[in-house]
Amino acid sequence: MTQYSDLNGKVAVITGAGRHAGLGEAMAKRLAVEGCKVVITDIGRSAGEHTPENAIGSTDEMDKIVAEIKHAGGEASAFVCNVLNPEEVEAAVKFAVDTYGKLDIWVNNAGIGYLMKPILDMDVSEWDSVLNVNLRGTFFGIKFAAEQMVKQGQGGKIINIGSQASKSAFAHASAYTTSKHGMNGLTRVAALELGQHKINVNQICPNHVTTGLGAWQNAHFSEVTGKGHDKYMQDMRDRIPLGRPGLQEDIAKACAFLCSDQATYITGECMNVSGGEEYH
Repeated sequence: MTQYSDLNGKVAVITGAGRHAGLGEAMAKRLAVEGCKVVITDIGRSAGEHTPENAIGSTDEMDKIVAEIKHAGGEASAFVCNVLNPEEVEAAVKFAVDTYGKLDIWVNNAGIGYLMKPILDMDVSEWDSVLNVNLRGTFFGIKFAAEQMVKQGQGGKIINIGSQASKSAFAHASAYTTSKHGMNGLTRVAALELGQHKINVNQICPNHVTTGLGAWQNAHFSEVTGKGHDKYMQDMRDRIPLGRPGLQEDIAKACAFLCSDQATYITGECMNVSGGEEYH
């Protein structure tokens, strides 16, 4: 069901969108329903020990998501992009423009949320991988998307996907929390600099969502805390005022709103979508 008619015909790129049940897939499908032409990007295959096959969007899975969008009447394409490589991010921008004629929306969703260890146990290479993908990759997305949007002269929307960890600290998540806190500052600086070009830059900060990654986090922290899965999940529900963890569609709805003309006067915001759990 469409809600924002102004999104019809817009061209959107979503990074890290090649996994079923992920936030990227949900946002891509929602924007496609709204009439956007969507480019799904993901790394496509493992690039080393810190990007295992079970944690990345493969080319086959990307193609399946594209096929599902088309089967539902939308328009989508897939493009392999490692956000650590600036040339590949720039190429993703070019692919969108070559394929659909322009770029209106860029969603920085690619990230690592599975390297979770106490500081004393964390390897430097693990720290670097998280910071590089989550923060450096977001910088590249902002930079190259904004360059194209400025060239077009029609403004645009850039959405960064942060986390509750953008606002609050979590034990065993030093690199992740640091990267998402850093994203707050990057979002606000980009909003200040790009406002003159009518480019809105905002951030969505979800609480826990049981994506594929979220399921791994549930199992990991159930064990680390010694609570067991059922107690861990019940404690999570108990501390959320609305009584449940987030859903993929909660984030997709927020993304569609921020991409629409309804949010034209909103920029530099790090918006909580957390059922009231996070209010900073």
